[in-house]
Amino acid sequence: MRLHPRAATAAGLAAFVGVVAFFWPFVVAPGRFGSSLTPPLIFGSLLVLVLAVVFAEIADGGIDSKALAMLGVLSAVNAALRPLGAGTAGVETVFFTLVLAGRVFGAGFGFTLGCTSLFASALITGGVGPWMPYQMFGCAFVGMLAGWLPRLGGRKEILVLALYGAFSGYLFGFLLNLSFWPFSVDPHSSIAYLPGLPFTQQWHRYLAFDAATSLGWDTGRAVTTFLGVLVVGPAVLGSFRRAARRAHFEAPVRFEPVGGEDSQPTGTERWAGPL
Repeated sequence: MRLHPRAATAAGLAAFVGVVAFFWPFVVAPGRFGSSLTPPLIFGSLLVLVLAVVFAEIADGGIDSKALAMLGVLSAVNAALRPLGAGTAGVETVFFTLVLAGRVFGAGFGFTLGCTSLFASALITGGVGPWMPYQMFGCAFVGMLAGWLPRLGGRKEILVLALYGAFSGYLFGFLLNLSFWPFSVDPHSSIAYLPGLPFTQQWHRYLAFDAATSLGWDTGRAVTTFLGVLVVGPAVLGSFRRAARRAHFEAPVRFEPVGGEDSQPTGTERWAGPL
């Protein structure tokens, strides 16, 4: 499913808000906006922008009822899968689905699926909190980047997707740590956020913090996603592509008279679009 102009604009704005939400510690000192107000504001902005992506796609014809049904089904599947692994040695059971769906259905679909999957999962498991907007953004980026991977075929495609799945496991942890790093570490620590430092020193501190606190946890997520894509990836990719072909996303709709172009109109027309 292609990302149309209005949907691309909305997705770009949402992605920009996500980047600001994660990387503001490198450009803004704490106290400019209160930490207690930041997550609700980000959450509200996220919901508005995600809805803008969906409605823009509907208005442009990029997401019809079939695509919305696919989005709902995959969001429900991910919401059901996540409790099977979340919280156990960093294992996440939803990332391989995000990677494969983003690959087949496109970056816009992957971005929206990442948000809706984590939102539905949070409602089911009671995981609603100030961390939820960041989790939604993180998974949205995972699904979106999967849609931008180079086009390959056969075993090369599975290998690239598996390697990207492993990378996304580390990327998700790297981004999520940014959500609490400026507020949770003793300011006198060598890995704490220190306002006013040059970017290079601040970046070095954060890399040390990420390695010391979550590298092992992220490795569990990366390994799980790598193996998931490698083992079930071919079957799931085939299923997604068959579903996409049968759904005829973005297929043109046309009407023709029953007797062909040369016949006179009879008031009865035959449906010539996709079934």
